Amino acid sequence: MFNSKSMNSRRTFLKHAGIAAAGALFLPTYACSSPADKRNIGLQLYTLRNEIGKDVKGVIAKVAAAGYKEVETYGFSKAGGFWGLDAASFKSLLKDNGLTSPSGHYGIDEFITTGNKELLKPLIEGAAAIDNHYFTVPYLSEPIRKSLDDYKKITARLNEAAELVSQSGLKLAYHNHDFEFKAYEGGATGYEIMLAGTDKDKIQFELDLYWVVRSGNDPVALFNKYPGRFVMWHVKDMDKANNGINTEVGSGTIDFKNIYKHAKLSGLEHLIVEQENFSKDPFVSIKQSFDYVNSEVI
Repeated sequence: MFNSKSMNSRRTFLKHAGIAAAGALFLPTYACSSPADKRNIGLQLYTLRNEIGKDVKGVIAKVAAAGYKEVETYGFSKAGGFWGLDAASFKSLLKDNGLTSPSGHYGIDEFITTGNKELLKPLIEGAAAIDNHYFTVPYLSEPIRKSLDDYKKITARLNEAAELVSQSGLKLAYHNHDFEFKAYEGGATGYEIMLAGTDKDKIQFELDLYWVVRSGNDPVALFNKYPGRFVMWHVKDMDKANNGINTEVGSGTIDFKNIYKHAKLSGLEHLIVEQENFSKDPFVSIKQSFDYVNSEVI
């Protein structure tokens, strides 16, 4: 039998328990929308190629202010560094702005032609010095990719480069355009040659979604055929009126929401916005793309 004192204690307990239970109803929503649960969004700095050489410090600050947490570099050389900054200074600049650089684009056409590994060493040193995780091959010039035999040579060279890159704690990655999807005799493509012939423990792929779609292929079909190989994406939208140019992410024709549903199958680690054509101020553009990806895709 309860006395009045025990009844008051019970009422107090129930009141507090009710408040706690009501608060708990909101916890799942809060947890799902927590910034800590969000994937970092990166920007390929080639997007701002007309601006960054004039004011590298100001551009990096604006990239960070737009919300990006990662950047992908391009154009490094031993002589010129990163837009006139040596690797240590550029790394410090990124840190001061709350940015990291998980990947950089490093051209290796001459190495593919000659096999001279000395050509790679200063590039690898630059990548390692700013803590890149991926040493990414951005492009193959037309003269070295005319046939399936050329792609077999390229694949062998990528494996050689990956061995050297791995000694510095990096992995090699390859970024596609549309030419890799050209079908040769028997229907084989250069991209298939590279995917099948590279060491998956040392070489991964950066899938440029715009170029995949423009070539008439389906990114999700690639994920299904080669699961786990596409650790980075270039998120670049296709203009509705002209598929030959880019537009702000979310303003074009590519269904990034659906593609992102398959991120785990892809092996996605880094999502990187890139844009090459502008109808508005580039800094307004990169902010628009960030906001769409951040609120609607990830």
